[in-house]
Amino acid sequence: MVTNSNSNSKVGIVLVGHGSRLPYGKDVLSQLAEIYRQESDHPVEIGFMNMNKPSIPASINKLSQMGVEKIVVTPVFLAPGVHTTEDIPRILGLKNNGDESHDHKHEHGHSHDHGEIEEIHFHGEIIYTDPLGPDPKIVSIIKDRVNNAI
Repeated sequence: MVTNSNSNSKVGIVLVGHGSRLPYGKDVLSQLAEIYRQESDHPVEIGFMNMNKPSIPASINKLSQMGVEKIVVTPVFLAPGVHTTEDIPRILGLKNNGDESHDHKHEHGHSHDHGEIEEIHFHGEIIYTDPLGPDPKIVSIIKDRVNNAI
């Protein structure tokens, strides 16, 4: 018999970060994932576009091995951009590698090794959300930082 609480385990969450040579981005995303895990019944993983492990495909494959049927992927980025609209959807297999947008050149001075994308072994549903955007909760954090600095 399947219960509602059991059905929650069929959904997995992947929080996506860019990746960096410095440890801070990975540390922050790991801490956010840990906080999320404490407040959720769903398994939560992190994945990075480049430079850090685990990769996005590795995180999806880990959730797949746990038996999830649906994975919600959320880019932990503030604004939409090339990464959130093209690169991450391509990694997820939601955008064809043959799209003209694949020819977009990155002008910000680092490589993303598009040719070395790992294979995703998941046959369930992947839901890809928008980045964080101009959320009032983020403004609240900014106000706290400003007030603490005054």
